[in-house]
Amino acid sequence: MLIFRYLLKETVKSQLAIFLILMAIFVTLRFVRVLGDASDGDIPAGLVLGFLALYAPILSSLVMPISAYLGIMLAHGRLYVDSEMTVMRACGISEWYITRVMLFLSLIIMCITGAITLYLAPMAAENEYKLREKARSEAGFSAIIPGRFQQTGNGKAVIFVHETNSGDDSLQRVFLSQQQNDTPQSQVRVVYAQEGRIRNNEDGTRNLVLNSGVQYEGEQHQSSFRKVAFDEYQIQINDKPVEQDRRKVSVLPTSELWNDDSIEARAELQWRIAIPLSIPFLVLIAVPLSAVDPRQGRFGKMFPAILLYLGYFLLLLASRRVLEDGKMPPQLGLWWVHAIMLIIGVGLIARDRKTGTHFRAWILGKK
Repeated sequence: MLIFRYLLKETVKSQLAIFLILMAIFVTLRFVRVLGDASDGDIPAGLVLGFLALYAPILSSLVMPISAYLGIMLAHGRLYVDSEMTVMRACGISEWYITRVMLFLSLIIMCITGAITLYLAPMAAENEYKLREKARSEAGFSAIIPGRFQQTGNGKAVIFVHETNSGDDSLQRVFLSQQQNDTPQSQVRVVYAQEGRIRNNEDGTRNLVLNSGVQYEGEQHQSSFRKVAFDEYQIQINDKPVEQDRRKVSVLPTSELWNDDSIEARAELQWRIAIPLSIPFLVLIAVPLSAVDPRQGRFGKMFPAILLYLGYFLLLLASRRVLEDGKMPPQLGLWWVHAIMLIIGVGLIARDRKTGTHFRAWILGKK
């Protein structure tokens, strides 16, 4: 039991460290992209943290398998380099016992990853989809940037705001160029107002209300323009929200995928199952590959291990694409990739056990 707890503790520490490092890297990259969209006015600044929070479950489901895989490689590699594994072998701890301990740990990680991929990730993807629709409908005005030209949500005008008042959400010194569909293309209509505000209507539309301004209207390439002063001027900047776009299968709940016989649904369901299911197969490969000579160092077999991991998931991705295209029977699906990795893992463990038996027999015979 002491060896059992020690192996679990050392492995979990390495896996957790790798998981946190990878999550920090990818979340930072995502944050830079979302922040860039917010600075361009494509999404409101208040939705940045929402996008990051919804991205975390989707990312964690993809990071869990590789963190479990590399965590075993690093933790056990250190045990081999420090000759702790040699001492365990001398005390009767076989590699098969270590493999069983890691398989027990992999089952726990598989259940956590399965809960994320089957339930939390689709829910997060659905909410992210809704958040993108909200950002698309509010683009340009919930994210008004003073000193920048921005297009209205319905594409009928371009607005330029010198400054905004965060206290009452008012706009100061507003320049507006309208694009009227019912007038000739040469028609120009420009409005300048000292202040303005955005008003939300009950039917879902939004109006820009300007106060104390002037409207200039006329033909392009003409020197004469009609000038009209006004106390209040309104223009619709967002049409009534349209119906929701058709959802992709990636955002559908797993319960709906079970009852959907389409090829896309079958491929998505098998992919959600494949991610947590890959963890025990990766463990079967990681345990024998982590056995290194102390002179090689703990990273001695890291390169072939990473190549195996990349090959595994590239095969899964390729099989998913072929299955979605209808060029592979759903019964075969992604299962054949898992079968290959199972054969490789069992082969590596069997080879090491057989080699160790022959070596001990040769030593005993020599003596």
